[in-house]
Amino acid sequence: MKKYYYDAKTLEEATKKALEELNLNEEDVIVNIIEEKSSLLKKNIKIEVISINDVISYIKDVINSIMSYMNIDVNLEIRRRDNSISIKLFSDNNAILIGKNGRTIAALQLLIRQMVTNQTNSHISIILDVENYKEKKMKNIEYLAKKVAKEVSKTKVEVKLDSMNSYERRIVHSVLTDNKYVYTESVGEEPNRAV
Repeated sequence: MKKYYYDAKTLEEATKKALEELNLNEEDVIVNIIEEKSSLLKKNIKIEVISINDVISYIKDVINSIMSYMNIDVNLEIRRRDNSISIKLFSDNNAILIGKNGRTIAALQLLIRQMVTNQTNSHISIILDVENYKEKKMKNIEYLAKKVAKEVSKTKVEVKLDSMNSYERRIVHSVLTDNKYVYTESVGEEPNRAV
């Protein structure tokens, strides 16, 4: 991943200098302050600039490398929106990539996020999915939450769902936020917290 270094009197000047020289927009780069010196007469700031396109290329290389170690042929579809990078994997071995309850894909996502964070010194939202597995799972959780809420509002009997990770619990809470007949609450200790 290429890193470019610039210095100027202010962060704005250094960033402007970098954007002009690299011919990029502000949303296409990651800017990190490396050094900030200030004295009575002189102020200087040094920044490190990384192109988002370089980050995407790095992610592609990392995924292809991991997949080659796993002996899996995979096609990638990468989309970028604001400060988020969405990656979809397409393969003949989806079950292996997803893993039991999505653990393998979650581990891959965590690994790639950490590698990118270490390289860029910046947090970038990276979402990894295998042929819409997460999207389908989210819809199933929403359906389950609505179904159970309807049942609870009729019977007035409290129901505890199976253990879920924080992301899945957040989906349940957000789906039922506007439901005036039920309330949701997370209970238990990790990794067995449930709604």
